[in-house]
Amino acid sequence: MWLAPEEVLVANALWVTERANPFFVLQRRRGHGKGGGLTGLLVGTLDVVLDSSARVAPYRILHQTQDSQVYWTVACGSSRKEITKHWEWLESNLLQTLSIFDSEEDITTFVKGKIHGIIAEESKNLQPQGDEDPGKFKEAELKMRKQFGMPEGEKLVNYYSCSFWKGRVPRQGWLYLTVNHLCFYSFLLGKEVSLVVQWVDVTRLEKNATLLFPESIRVDTRDRELFFSMFLNIGETFKLMEQLANLAMRQLLDSEGFLQDKVLPRPIRPHKNISALKRDLDARAKNECYRATFRLPKDEQLDGHTGCTLWTPFNKLHIPGQMFISNNYICFASKEEDACRLIIPLREVTIVEKADSSSVLPSPLSISTKSKMTFLFANLKDRDFLVQRISDFLQKTPSKQTGGSTGGTKASILDAAQESLPVPQEAQESPSSPSSPLSSPPSSSTQEVPTTSQGLLKVFQKNSPMEDLGAKGAKEKMKEESWNIHFFEYGRGMCMYRTSKTRELVLKGIPESLRGELWLLFSGAWNEMVTHPGYYAELVQKSMGKYSLATEEIERDLHRSMPEHPAFQNELGIAALRRVLTAYAFRNPTIGYCQAMNIVTSVLLLYGSEEEAFWLLVALCERMLPDYYNTRVVGALVDQGIFEELTRDILPRLSEKMQELGVISSISLSWFLTLFLSVMPFESAVVIVDCFFYEGIKVILQVALAVLDANMEQLLGCSDEGEAMTVLGRYLDNVVNKQSISPPIPHLHALLTSGDDPPAEVDIFDLLRVSYEKFSSLRADDIEQMRFKQRLKVIQSLEDTAKRSVVRAIPGDIGFSIEELEDLYMVFKAKLLASQYWGGSRSAAIHRDPSLPYLEQYRIDASQFRELFASLTPWACGSHTPVLAGRMFRLLDQNKDSLINFKEFVTGMSGMYHGDLTEKLKALYKLHLPPALIPEEAESALEATHYFTEGSSSEALPQEQQEGSANEDIQERREEKGTSPPDYRHYLRLWAKEKEAQKETIKDLPKMNQEQFIELCKTLYNMFSEDPMEQDLYHAIATVASLLLRIGEVGKKFSAARTTKKPRDGTHGGDHNSATEEDEPPIPKPHQDPAREYQPPAAGDPQAKASGDAHPGKALQDGPAVVEGGSGEGQGSPSLLLSDDESKDDMSMSSYSVVSTGSLQCEDLTDDTVLVGGEACSPTATSRIGGTVDTDWCISFEQILASILTESVLVNFFEKRVDIGLKIKDQKKVERQFSTSSDHEPPGVLG
Repeated sequence: MWLAPEEVLVANALWVTERANPFFVLQRRRGHGKGGGLTGLLVGTLDVVLDSSARVAPYRILHQTQDSQVYWTVACGSSRKEITKHWEWLESNLLQTLSIFDSEEDITTFVKGKIHGIIAEESKNLQPQGDEDPGKFKEAELKMRKQFGMPEGEKLVNYYSCSFWKGRVPRQGWLYLTVNHLCFYSFLLGKEVSLVVQWVDVTRLEKNATLLFPESIRVDTRDRELFFSMFLNIGETFKLMEQLANLAMRQLLDSEGFLQDKVLPRPIRPHKNISALKRDLDARAKNECYRATFRLPKDEQLDGHTGCTLWTPFNKLHIPGQMFISNNYICFASKEEDACRLIIPLREVTIVEKADSSSVLPSPLSISTKSKMTFLFANLKDRDFLVQRISDFLQKTPSKQTGGSTGGTKASILDAAQESLPVPQEAQESPSSPSSPLSSPPSSSTQEVPTTSQGLLKVFQKNSPMEDLGAKGAKEKMKEESWNIHFFEYGRGMCMYRTSKTRELVLKGIPESLRGELWLLFSGAWNEMVTHPGYYAELVQKSMGKYSLATEEIERDLHRSMPEHPAFQNELGIAALRRVLTAYAFRNPTIGYCQAMNIVTSVLLLYGSEEEAFWLLVALCERMLPDYYNTRVVGALVDQGIFEELTRDILPRLSEKMQELGVISSISLSWFLTLFLSVMPFESAVVIVDCFFYEGIKVILQVALAVLDANMEQLLGCSDEGEAMTVLGRYLDNVVNKQSISPPIPHLHALLTSGDDPPAEVDIFDLLRVSYEKFSSLRADDIEQMRFKQRLKVIQSLEDTAKRSVVRAIPGDIGFSIEELEDLYMVFKAKLLASQYWGGSRSAAIHRDPSLPYLEQYRIDASQFRELFASLTPWACGSHTPVLAGRMFRLLDQNKDSLINFKEFVTGMSGMYHGDLTEKLKALYKLHLPPALIPEEAESALEATHYFTEGSSSEALPQEQQEGSANEDIQERREEKGTSPPDYRHYLRLWAKEKEAQKETIKDLPKMNQEQFIELCKTLYNMFSEDPMEQDLYHAIATVASLLLRIGEVGKKFSAARTTKKPRDGTHGGDHNSATEEDEPPIPKPHQDPAREYQPPAAGDPQAKASGDAHPGKALQDGPAVVEGGSGEGQGSPSLLLSDDESKDDMSMSSYSVVSTGSLQCEDLTDDTVLVGGEACSPTATSRIGGTVDTDWCISFEQILASILTESVLVNFFEKRVDIGLKIKDQKKVERQFSTSSDHEPPGVLG
């Protein structure tokens, strides 16, 4: 590439001059390429350690003038080809011009100006760069690409100097972190270390310090452990590695979500300032943390944050903390975790004003809301800028009246919402409770959709006055009073000050009347509900009457959702539950419906309207319990892993016992997925749900640990899993809520407690208190850190399970060992993932659906198959390989959806690798018949379709036994996703077809016409072109082809003779269109004359060499044994007179002459040509003088097999064993871009 000219004082240090003219010198880095000796080694080491640009660009061009000692760099290149191009451009464009100048200064000025001009011209087309100078980054990215052979699409995020521990020796080098790979390169005194790990293969990533490895980062994959240390900033490096590994796990978990991820620039875009990519990742991490901390909607983007103080009227203090501003919210978090937290939605803001500064209150800012609350922030660093940002966001906040400036009043989205966050005095009316005006619009706007507008508890509980409830009623009244005082002091609604006092009140239990309102506030569901009015009603409308797998499961579970509660013993409650679950499945098809959602949703419906329950469910599934309710319950498994880890750390004695009994995995899923609702009496579990909405998952983990701790002695005495489960079940059944004012609801698990002595009752508030006292050290950010670690483990173990299931689904007679199948699966999956992140969203990626059976989840399209086929096939055919791959793909793709799964892929591979000569030839034979071979003419394609839909045997795969099972898989999938009951007759037909396929013999294979035979010869010719025995093979195939052509001619005469006697018998002798219907005698349709459509190309025309079935009509153009004419008769056909150049494949110049006239017996050749060109006396010859294909000619598989058996060299070729393991290794190298010293120009002595 051209470089901005820079001075070089010592031109020859470490460089060797290769070319020179009066004005320019072309140099090569010493030690690069061949030779170099000790100097080369030292230079190579220096380059790596100092990260010199000469590593990536070992060639350069300098500008010099005769009398000057100063040189100027003008270009550099990573290869000789690149630098030569620049050199030639300089020689042809500048040399003449420069010789005109008199002064050397003028020459230098002109050259510098010209080079700057070229660079400006080149960079004009690039995207405008960011504010940083990306030069260093760009150079690092070029190094990374060259070193590891990465494609253009692979983006570098950042790179760091560090040491990689190989054994006990640290290797100093450079760690490159790209979007999809971790790469490391080191070259020290002739020892090169080059390694590449895909993020999707990482199973463990952690920062640790040991005596052997001082503060290091450990990266584990399935087959090795890697340690990196001596980082300048290990924290930053590790954080970035975490983010990239997390992205990769997201890709494995949900490919569609990964592809739609707009935050990361798509790799296929033009080059962008790379450091911006790192900034994007950092911003993304901050966004996620911000949204999780304040429970904000998923699309909220943090704009910035600044240190400040907040005046808290309840304790008359200025609390230090951070103010966060995003497009719809202003939030505040105190430095002390529990001191104060605040969320102000901009839709509530009426006035933002700058108050007067004073020594007590420097640069204050006051924000007023519709609910008459005023918040005073001070100590703001850049107050004017901040006010401007808030003003900008306020103007964008949707409102009914056009309010603009900072002081302007903003109306809320709904008029109803004006009352929704009222002044504290109105607290008695509990405005945002389920009966608030907000809940009513859906039911009034769509009368035909009955939605319950208040909590089912209010409908089904005969509310007797509190006084009648005695002590319980008094306690409930006190709770309500406490909350009303709290609202008065701390505010009510979204803008409430949330402090440690709020948590204390939540822990004491939320009163029934306020539960729905506070759940909405603490979970953040309120924000989404207010900003999406009418959304739920619309969803219900759309999803009504729609049938899917999710709706079927919902119907099945409706009556299992809290059947003991009166609200769900009648149609009103059941219908509400059905609408909420169906609407959610419609909103989020990737989750759809998962068991346990019904239990949680039924509880939400007890305390809120349908719309409120829906938004609470959204908050749960999409934010508070991420990935919990997808098909593989990954989130719950991740938190189960955290629970196991915490048990190991906090209760080590019990942990060992639990592992031994295998209990944790059995209990934790039901505890986490249903938030204890399915294992504890309802009145008690709902108190845990209160705390969960306020504190998040840490409460569930704390309570789970407290339950184990309380039962430790009994659990240690258990002898098996069942006993341990009974102990825990009986304990949880007796967790009671003595303060509940609801009539007790019988708990289903109560059966467990029937026994000699029921265990003592445990008060839920005592259990919560103990859990906070003993285990409250858990912090939200620690949990996130542990979640990341467990997510790697869980997703990789799920991937391993998928791999084992897929491998088990492959029949035993396939021929590959389990290890080979597993390796093939990894290569197959890697190809699909690579195309997702480098090839944009290909069809196969879009088709991936995690709810499908494992076998159907990863499927590849034709282009991906072509690449895999090329690297794995034992039948390499040079430039003809892609054509053969295309045919194999069509043969395997039985359901014609242009995608094949792993089973079909392995079947195709097995046909080429396993079985005897007959099986392999059969596979090759089928690749030259429809559906694998596409006839060019529409008419013959149509006839082929007729023939091959009628005769199932010809479509059988190279391993025929699998045809039925592959089809069944596809059918099962369709039936599973479909909307109608399965057709059992279809299964019977498939079963019958499968049985038939197993009986297929070589006699069942249809005959081959001349056109197809020519294609077969062409494939064989290409297949032998690089074989060590190619001369013998060519000779053998020439003999076999000539023999088969004679046989075909003889067969044609017999067939013609038979046809005159008995027309029906002759119908099977023609081309592939001959066996249409069995009942009626078919009328043979002659092919269109290919000679009219296809003229032989002129000499040198690249089309002449184009391999493939684009023109199946060209008579044996690439099959030299048959094409080349000696001095015989029959030379009238133009396509038989092709020159050597035209007919040979450009891959095999040297081998072509082997089959020239001299190497064959003369009479053989003459006879061959007669047979193709037609005999003089033959009546059909005259009509086919134009080099056309003989439509009456045909040959059977037995005849081909018998002819090949006569040539031992051909038999040996097909019976030779090929080790697929080596090919898989090579493919992995290419796939993961493994770079060894042989992949690029070797530095130093390595060459």
